[in-house]
Amino acid sequence: QVQLVESGGGLVQAGGSLRLSCAASGITFNRYCMGWFRQAPGKEREFVADISWNGGLTDYIDSVKGRFTVSRDNAKNTVYLQMNNLKPGDTAVYYCAADENINVLRTTPIYWGQGAQVTVSS
Repeated sequence: QVQLVESGGGLVQAGGSLRLSCAASGITFNRYCMGWFRQAPGKEREFVADISWNGGLTDYIDSVKGRFTVSRDNAKNTVYLQMNNLKPGDTAVYYCAADENINVLRTTPIYWGQGAQVTVSS
């Protein structure tokens, strides 16, 4: 049974930082590209960042570049999203996702986590 379990969400003031973690089980983690998505109230879910199976390639949406960093630890089967200088517009439920194909990951990944709430107050 595949599980992706996010943790590290919470409430933070604008300008603050949070680090999300996503622990994977039931998959050969180092074969999978990993991604982060978010969904704000009343909006569609959007891609935020992804990382290749070995961590060599990363990509971000423009609105988080320079503030968010995605990383992974294949020994711990975990992917991280370090979020700095958070803004109220970053408020959303954040989901991690996994797929062996990075192009598929960005649109219709095969596995999803349950989500973690991030709330940024002004």
